[in-house]
Amino acid sequence: MYTERPSRLPGAVVWTSVPDGTGRVLPDGCMDLLWHDGRLLVAGPDTRAHVPEGTGDRWAGVRFHPGTAPALLGVPAHALRDRRVPLVDLWPAAASRRLTARVNAAADPARGLEEAALSRAADTDPPDPLLLRIVAALDAGRPVARTADELGIGARQLHRRSLAAFGYGPKTLARVLRLRRALALARTGVPLAETAARTGYADQAHLARDVRELTGLPPRALLGGGAG
Repeated sequence: MYTERPSRLPGAVVWTSVPDGTGRVLPDGCMDLLWHDGRLLVAGPDTRAHVPEGTGDRWAGVRFHPGTAPALLGVPAHALRDRRVPLVDLWPAAASRRLTARVNAAADPARGLEEAALSRAADTDPPDPLLLRIVAALDAGRPVARTADELGIGARQLHRRSLAAFGYGPKTLARVLRLRRALALARTGVPLAETAARTGYADQAHLARDVRELTGLPPRALLGGGAG
């Protein structure tokens, strides 16, 4: 079972999950700080669906808005693409132990993670507004070249900054965000052909190919099953 709520950290989500072997985590351009069995891990941005291993074990996490986690966690997003890495492998051992102990001492690991994220944010410069504008432009369906022009940066700079902040280039980020928009619309009952037209796909077949490539399932199977 999966539950989530908005975090007090702007743009973030606090969640808990007990995998049952049927769900999958879909690409969304985000990074997560995870708690599992007393350990802390960092989940990098995915380019394909992630199927959690094991069943019955509780997980908790804070999912950060795209582009905001690298500054908070001190690691570029592309270094963790499609990976789940123990925090102790990314931070100095003493700092990792302190944060892990703090989360484990909390009455609820999810709340402990949220408090840790809020504390890190208080000691870190706010997200670069340019990164948030990149996400907003691509999520609105603007082409990559137009996005670069509107933001006043070159294509190479946009690509370089996207790799560090989101884990992949702007074209992949735009594709992931489009997928999220399409699935959200389809889940409201909008037919797939109309969903494809309204979210920027050439046609329903194009939508179906993208869904299968990014999630590993055809649209109807995905929409009828569990996915986060």
